[in-house]
Amino acid sequence: MSQYHVLIPSAGSGSRMQSAAPKQYLPLNGIPIVRHAIDTFEAMPEISQVFIVIAPEDAYWSNTLLQGCHKTQVLSCGGDSRAASVYQGLQAMASHVDEDDWVLVHDAARPGLDATMVQRLIAAISSTDVGGLLALPLADTLKRADATQQVAETIPREALWQAQTPQMFKAGMLQQALATHLQRQPTDEAQVMEWAGYVPKLVLGDLKNLKITYPHDVAVVKALMRATQSEQDAE
Repeated sequence: MSQYHVLIPSAGSGSRMQSAAPKQYLPLNGIPIVRHAIDTFEAMPEISQVFIVIAPEDAYWSNTLLQGCHKTQVLSCGGDSRAASVYQGLQAMASHVDEDDWVLVHDAARPGLDATMVQRLIAAISSTDVGGLLALPLADTLKRADATQQVAETIPREALWQAQTPQMFKAGMLQQALATHLQRQPTDEAQVMEWAGYVPKLVLGDLKNLKITYPHDVAVVKALMRATQSEQDAE
């Protein structure tokens, strides 16, 4: 029976956050951002192992970040892009993971992930032959700009989705797709699987699963977390 493993690429510098340390290590409610997602996966019996991929020269990493974790380990093999980190992480995981096992790749800077979202993804994807990802239907109208920042085109939002993570694929298939298409610089796992000829499935995500990219995103995530906690306290 296939197992479920998690790969968290955490080798990025997060330059758009304009912070001294990479964003995944910044505190959020007293806990490093990346630790929020790790705790979610650690608490799920469905998840066998969690691998966090960091840069070999990561001066900000401390093993105390994993204090109390029982199924998470660090792989110091991060590359110069997200895709390279995922590919090199898959290679380093190979002795622990079967080709037919599922790998859930999750952004280190999405601390709002909860078990319900992961379980929804697993339930929707486990019976497929390809895999898929959490995503949200676009709510806003999109405009394409020209070189002078004038509106060149309005893009219909029907059938457009915003990709989230985790993105869940068979380990062997994803590794082979990355080996073939890594030089094309895919922006996520679903894209590289598309290039390999597969059709990933979209699974409804959640607004709380926001990726922290800019400084103001921290306040938004905190507000979403407070709202979630208030809902839980009221139940």
